[in-house]
Order: sequence, then C-alpha cells, then structure tokens
Amino acid sequence: MYQLQIMWDKIADYILKHRVLNLLIVSAILVFLGLKAFNVKMGHNLANTLPDTDTTMVVYRQFLEKYGQDGRSIFVGMYDDDLFTLEHFQDFYDLNEQVRAIPGVVECLSVTRVFNLKKNDSIKKFELVQVVPQRPQTQAEVDAIKQDIMSLAIYDGLLFNADKHSTMMLVSIEDEYVNTKARTELVTSLKGLLDEYGKAHGIEMRISGMPYIREITTQKMVKEIVGFTFLSIFVAGFILYLFFRSWRPLVSVVAIVLISVSYMFGIMVLLGFDVTILTGVLPPLLIIIGVENSIFMLNKYHREYDACHDKMQALKNVILRIGPANFLTNTTTAVSFASFIITRNVLLVPFGILASICIMITYVLTMVLLPTFFSYQKNPEGKMVNYMNNPRINYIMEKVSVFVLGKKRVVYAVLGVLLTLCVIGATRMSTSGRVVDDIAKNDKLYKDIMFFEENVGGVMPFEISIDTRKPKGVMNAGFVRKVQQLQDSLALYPEFSRPLSIAEVVKFARQGFFNGKPEQYKVPTNNEFGFIMKYMPENKGGELPKIITQYIDNEMQSTRISVQMANVTTPEIDQISKSLRPKIDKIFPKEKYDVVMTGSAMVTLQGTNYLIVNLSHSLFLAFMVIAMLMAITFRKFKMVVISLIPNLIPLLFTAGVMGFCGIPLKMSTILVFSIALGISVDNTIHYLARYRLQMRYNQGDIRKSVMAAIQETGPSMIYSASVLICGFLIFAFSSFGGTKIVGFLVPFTLLIALITNILVLPALVLTFNRKKI
Repeated sequence: MYQLQIMWDKIADYILKHRVLNLLIVSAILVFLGLKAFNVKMGHNLANTLPDTDTTMVVYRQFLEKYGQDGRSIFVGMYDDDLFTLEHFQDFYDLNEQVRAIPGVVECLSVTRVFNLKKNDSIKKFELVQVVPQRPQTQAEVDAIKQDIMSLAIYDGLLFNADKHSTMMLVSIEDEYVNTKARTELVTSLKGLLDEYGKAHGIEMRISGMPYIREITTQKMVKEIVGFTFLSIFVAGFILYLFFRSWRPLVSVVAIVLISVSYMFGIMVLLGFDVTILTGVLPPLLIIIGVENSIFMLNKYHREYDACHDKMQALKNVILRIGPANFLTNTTTAVSFASFIITRNVLLVPFGILASICIMITYVLTMVLLPTFFSYQKNPEGKMVNYMNNPRINYIMEKVSVFVLGKKRVVYAVLGVLLTLCVIGATRMSTSGRVVDDIAKNDKLYKDIMFFEENVGGVMPFEISIDTRKPKGVMNAGFVRKVQQLQDSLALYPEFSRPLSIAEVVKFARQGFFNGKPEQYKVPTNNEFGFIMKYMPENKGGELPKIITQYIDNEMQSTRISVQMANVTTPEIDQISKSLRPKIDKIFPKEKYDVVMTGSAMVTLQGTNYLIVNLSHSLFLAFMVIAMLMAITFRKFKMVVISLIPNLIPLLFTAGVMGFCGIPLKMSTILVFSIALGISVDNTIHYLARYRLQMRYNQGDIRKSVMAAIQETGPSMIYSASVLICGFLIFAFSSFGGTKIVGFLVPFTLLIALITNILVLPALVLTFNRKKI
C-alpha cells in the first residue's frame, strides 16, 4: 500500500510539473490519429454471428461456393390497378429498362420483362423468348401480353400476385455489389428511379431485399453516429453547466472527450476495424464515460481547494485520491467490454477490443489534461462551487442518512419484496431474435418488408440443399417428383414464399412443351421427362442454360430449393426447422441423400443462440474479473460480497422488467447487462474508497465513516448518474430497435444502481462491518 502511495505521488508530480510537455505529446498523438481517422470505413458486410468453424457456418459457406450468394436480390413492389393500361405499362417498361442499365444490376425481371419457353419442333429445342420483346404501342398488345403473363404460373407469387393485384420487380445484382461500398451508388440510383416513377403515377413504391436493407441501415447508422455524438456532447455539457454554473470546466471536459473520440477513430483505422452498428455507439459512450470521470475529479478539486485554498496542492490531492479510484472504475468498465472478445463474433470482438482500449485512454487523458487545464484557469470560487451547498442535494443526503442509520430494516424489507417480484419477472424472459431485428415497426423499411410478406411470403433467404451423392442424380423424373413432394410440404407453412427449384423449371418446361397451356404446369411423367429434357436449349459448349444451372451444381449431383421467409423470430425458425426435418428425412432418406437447411435465416437462428450463450459467458467472466479487482483492492472477502450486491440488484431488476414487459433476451438486451455492470460498479468503488479513507481519519468509527463517505461521494454519484442516464437516454431516439432498447434499459439499470449504491451499500457496510478494513 505504501509503495502504491509513492507511485501515485510520483504520477501526480509528473502530471503537474510537465504540463507543457504533456500537452505537446497529446497534441502530437492527436494530429497523427486525427489524420488516420480520415481513412475510417463503414462496414458494408452482413456480419456473421457465428465463427467460421461452426458447423452451420461451414454448411452455409459450402452452399455459397456451390450456388453463389443467396441474398443478392432487391425486391420492388407496388399496387397499381392501371398497370395494364397502355400509358402505365409503357412507363413501367421504361422503368425496367432504366433499372437494368444501372451499373451492378445483372437482371431485372418484371411483368415487362419475363421469359417463356417456346417449343421449336423443327430443331426439337426450346427457345427462351421474351414475352414482351419490345415496348408495346397499342392497348391490344398490352392486353395480349397480360393474358400471356397470367398464364405462366411460374411467375405467380414471384412477379405478381393475382389474388392481391400486386406487382413485383426482381432486381438481381452482381456479387461484388452485395456487401461493398459500390452498393451505395447502386441503391441510390435505383431508389431515385423508383421515387420518380412513384411520384409520377401517385403510387407508393415498396423496396426490400437483403442488399437494400443492409444499405439503408448503414446509411441510417452513419446519420445516427454523427447525430448522437453531437447530442451526447450537448446533453453532457448542459448537465455540467447546470451543476457547476461555469463555462470553464465545461470547455475543459468537452475538449477532453472530443480528443478521446478523435483518438478512437484513429485507433479504429490502425486496428483495421470498420464502423458498425456497435462501434458506432462508442463516440457517445466515450463522451459519457469521460464526463463521468471528470465529475468526480471536479467535485473533489472544488472540495480540496475549499479546504486548503492552494490550487496546485488541491490538484495534486485530486490525482492522489481520485486517480486510483478512477483507475479501478475505468478498468472494471473496460473489463466488461473486453469480455465480448470471447464471443468470437465479428461484430462484438472489434467492439470489445476498441471499447476497452479507448476507455482506458479516456481515463489517461482525463487524469492528465483536466488538472493541466485547471492549473491555467482561475481559482474555483463563486457560483462555480455553489453546487456544494445545493439545498436539493443536501435534502436528499439527509433523507439517505435517515434511512441508512435508522431504517435499514425498512430498506431491506422493501428490497426483498421488489427482488421477489423481479425473480418472478425474470423467469418469464424468453429468447428471441429476427433476421431483421433492429428496424422500428413505424419505419418505412419495416412496412415495406411487411408488404412483401403479405404478397410474396417474405424476403429472408431460406435454402434447402439436397445432395444425391451421385453425378447427374438430380436429372431424373423420380427425383424431381421428390423435390415437388417436399415443396408441397413447404406450402403448408405460411411463413414461406413460393419456392424456386429444379422442379419449378421442369414444370415450366412441361408447360412450354404442351404449347403453353396453364393446366400443363406440373411435374412430367417418366416418359415425358426424357422428351422434355431433350428439348432443353444448350449454351455454347453443350452446357445447360442458367435457368437450370442456378439450381444445380456442375456435376448435377446437388440441387437447391430456394424460398423467401417472413421476418419471423428465431424460436419460430427453430420450430419450423424442427418440424421440417422429419418430413425431409421421409422424402429423402438419410441413407441415400444429404439434405441441409441453410441460408441467412438459419444462420441467424444459430447465430442468435450462439451469441446468447457466449454473451452470458462473457457477462459471467466480467463479473468474476470485477470481483477479483475488488478483492485485490479491499483484500477482504466480506467487502467483495458487499461491493457486488448493490450491482447485482439492478441487473435483477432489469431482468424482471424485461420479463414483465415481454422484452426478449437477445444480443442487444444482453449487452445491456454487461454495459450496466461495468458502469454501475463505479459508484461502489468511489464510495468504498472514500469509506476506507474515512476509517483512517475517524480511528475506525464505522458509523461516522459510513456517513462521511456518503456525504462526500453522494453528490458526485448523483451528478455522474444524471449524466450517464441522460447520456444513454439519447439512444432511445434511435431508429434501430436494439439501440433503442439500450437507450431505455441501461438508464433504468443505472437509476436502480444509483439508489442501491446510495441506500443499500452504506446499509450493508453498517450491518456486516464491525471491524476496521
């Protein structure tokens, strides 16, 4: 202990004696990292929630290698009763051609661009012809086109919904545009064309599909990062000014947190991390944490100066007495975020690494720069220090003293009742998550998703891959009938769209073979199959056309059934996959076939379950590390238990509220527990550090030391909690559901933590301590 005091004494002397040098060092690093920060990049990839070694991920990767990207289509939809009038149809034809001309668009299918198989008996081959070979000029042409399109059953539920009178456009984009920066320009161009068309015809255009959803959420994320960063500065600055009534500390603190944020972006570039929905939360988070650090130092500085009226000595005392406590509080917060590293998730690992590093850097900057800035400012006096005699705060502290000293049993009784209710609520929590889980229900993006669920079944890729274990195993009528049998089973699930597969292609070919008669759209018999396949056109080199090859591999050994799934919860996906498995095994026995369910929907299901388990482990790890830090600091098991109880109670309260309010357990809500644990323990550390110091001043008088510590740290707890609560509340205005939940639950947890640290912690110290610590 004595050696630690010497170390902190040397640190304090260094900070105050080398102020100019420290400013030069901080400025030089700021210039270096600030220049690096200009190279920061947005993350455009859909983050994998599973590690690459996970079985589900391995299967999904193999599927992508075999068939290509599963989510590279953008869906456009609309209701237009006048579509098949000449003027509307011509404009829609022009729109389709304009979309096809956008760089990165491979194909754009709609009722103005559909293909049919025509039998050419002279060469005994099918010809793939366009139903609309050119822009129609008369209403009679449009009427004939409508009749032809409506007879092609393969497009019903894909490009139009005959029952609901809706029309869709299917835009396929190149793989390199799916998850790269190039996607931005493509989506912007597409949306511009669609908005112009919709405005001209008074039609609301609906847009969805995974590439579009990812791009729009990325754009929203950029706006929120900028907006929340400035809003957090404003909120924190306003509260600081409200408390301290002076611009000097406000400007000093804001300068420090802005430097911290600049450092963060520079470090992000150096580590090769992109801005994601999680790392985008860090700027306002660092601002909040930096302001919290500053409040404890400001309060202590003013009290020390009031006691000795020597500015430099007061600053040295701040470093000596707040420095160790702030170091421990920031370490515990950093540990909570660093625990995310064990999840091996590509979103959480960079977030955990970057957050833990930047939190400690923010601590160092606050410890070095705040005393430096204050040393060049006027002495604290007048209205700047009037808050120390704030009648409202004094009233709260008096009431706290009454409950801690005379009504501990009442505190424990009320707490016991509330905890019982919270345990009941916690048992009602459920695990859930969706493929698209962060979009608010009142957002147009979400409403567009609902449009496609109603009209085509959904936009979330769900794939079934079937391996026959032998070359050309898929090219026989018996196998196609099995595929059709499985599709009949899929049709029983309202969550699925109409499937696309080799069976649909073969039925389409049969309809073409029998001169396009709609009633002939069905699986051919064994004899018919041979004739029909001979009519299939071949590309140069004798290869089958893409209409078939997109559903089979090169050896014609494996095939896929592609459906679009509604944006259902992960428990629902799990239930569907479990009920499908026996049906699949009955149609395709395991002894002869290898059948796997994959696609983005299945990856999300397994990823959610994986994350919940690993985030639970990371929370437990953070708890254990924090307990070890407490043990090292206070050196008594009893004090470790006392210090952890006030910080576990808020977590249980939050779990109870989640259970009663029906908030499911998913990635964003588990993050709440880790974030709140790391931050709420700060007040406990500050209180117990002051309590231990007061015990020395008061010769081991526990009662007197408990009250002296709460009187000294209580105001800082209230001020810092106010900044933290208001700072996190800004996230409640997010358009992302997960971020919004953080904005509600973290402030609630921190409010409960403030109450338990002010009331329950001193009461526990009085109840269980009888000797000096």
